[in-house]
Amino acid sequence: MRLNLLACVFLIAAAHAQCPVNTIMIKGRVQNPAPNSRIHVQLSYPKSGPGESAETTLDNGSFRVPLQFLTQSSKPLLAIVKPKCDRKPTQVVITLFTGALEKNQVTLAFPHDFAALDPSAYAPNSEIFFKDSD
Repeated sequence: MRLNLLACVFLIAAAHAQCPVNTIMIKGRVQNPAPNSRIHVQLSYPKSGPGESAETTLDNGSFRVPLQFLTQSSKPLLAIVKPKCDRKPTQVVITLFTGALEKNQVTLAFPHDFAALDPSAYAPNSEIFFKDSD
């Protein structure tokens, strides 16, 4: 009886285990930014299109945007089946805005243009640099 109870607890715990959340860290700078400039980062997926996004303002021309995404690609039909954890973006689009005006954009291929910082965190192979010219 005690063994069956322990097995049930283990199965319930395993069923509630989720896929990891990974992070893409975008860092860079803008030369001569306008006062109301901001950076928008958008993940894109092969089948579902646009995904997670984040935005930040500049700090003395520099920016840092951490963007998390869930790696779970499918929901299992049965609660005791482990979900697939292979969801990842194919592109990361970084856009410089001044007010509502799009000034510049960089599109990076994921994972080709990225290096793994650890098993769940990635950063571009080179710093992102924009020139804001009026």
